[in-house]
Amino acid sequence: MTHPRSRWEEIVEANPDHSTWYVERFRAMARDGKDVDGEARLVDAMLPRGARILDAGCGPGRVGSALAARGHTVVGVDIDPVLIAAAEEDHPGPTWLVGDLVDMDLPARGIAEPFDLVVCAGNVMTFLADGTHEAALSRMHAHLAPGGRVVVGFGAGRGYAVQAFLADARRAGLVPDVLLATWDLRPYEPDSDFVVAVLREA
Repeated sequence: MTHPRSRWEEIVEANPDHSTWYVERFRAMARDGKDVDGEARLVDAMLPRGARILDAGCGPGRVGSALAARGHTVVGVDIDPVLIAAAEEDHPGPTWLVGDLVDMDLPARGIAEPFDLVVCAGNVMTFLADGTHEAALSRMHAHLAPGGRVVVGFGAGRGYAVQAFLADARRAGLVPDVLLATWDLRPYEPDSDFVVAVLREA
């Protein structure tokens, strides 16, 4: 399937060292003892132990690896092969795959079992190409088990309005259960600069 290049791909094309910088940034934060597990704590609290989780836009594996360490089965997908290589190196155990969220089809790659939850953290939605957000959300929805949920977090001032996101989610068959302003459960307000949306099947 041909579709527009994502904003992330455009950034990497303009600066081929960007992906390596991104990997090293989070490696340094982990070495320095910074808290990089906030998203994973929220997701873990939503699920029984041993749940199946899809980390959509997994990057170098920060969120997915923390969930795997908590006893979940994790598959991570990211468009950037440098980030996937770092995930494989730093966090063996989960399944890390290079792939585009816009046309993601894991059953076609041998991963047939659906997921209890899809998490999409780290501003991934704001790095997608304009006009492809609904398709990405539709693919996340398609990989859910019955009763599963999609949890998406991104900065509200990064070129993708929250109301546009919610409209795209509705067209993708997903509606919000909860809207938060942070991964530590602060309530979402119209002027919040971040959103964490817990979505369910409509």
